[in-house]
Amino acid sequence: MTGFSKQFLDELAAISGRLDTALVDELAERLGEVRDTGGRLFILGIGGGAGNAGHAVCDLRGLAGFDAYAPTDNPASLTALTNDHGWRYAFSRWLEDSRLGPRDAVLVFSVGGGSEDPPVSVNLVEAVRLATERGAFVCGVVGPDGGETARLADVCIRVPVADLTFRTTHTEIIQSVVWHMLATHPRLNTVTPLWETLRP
Repeated sequence: MTGFSKQFLDELAAISGRLDTALVDELAERLGEVRDTGGRLFILGIGGGAGNAGHAVCDLRGLAGFDAYAPTDNPASLTALTNDHGWRYAFSRWLEDSRLGPRDAVLVFSVGGGSEDPPVSVNLVEAVRLATERGAFVCGVVGPDGGETARLADVCIRVPVADLTFRTTHTEIIQSVVWHMLATHPRLNTVTPLWETLRP
């Protein structure tokens, strides 16, 4: 086990160096247009992506002035939709109930991006399809394959993981890096975090 931590961090540093920062800047600009024209931001994820979605909603609301939501933050609503319509349609029905429209944005945090074959994260597939049909701005931060999110999104950042041993872990870490970049990006940031305002 000696050397594991260094290997892990070396790969993470290499991924950060390969990340397409121009796409991050483009995403910030496009999301700024959504916010500035009164659109809402819906952030979708499953598992670790759901955890990232909730944290990103907190930061993008508090630091960048977004009207932002994640369906996984309300388990009563999400489980009711899952019970009534099935897991496949839980996110898309939630977006329908939220009256998703062309001024809004859908941001996906996923390792695989949603896939029909094999059938993995099919609820993301249906949500992205609905968002595209409704004319919403669709974006994502996904693993190297990208799935349906990468195929259908207007802007999609594929995390360039080379060592697939860490594909899930490193993708989810970089999702956190990207939303923190967005929340503090000059195009989006509206509030200085509390600790940064305090001086020793």
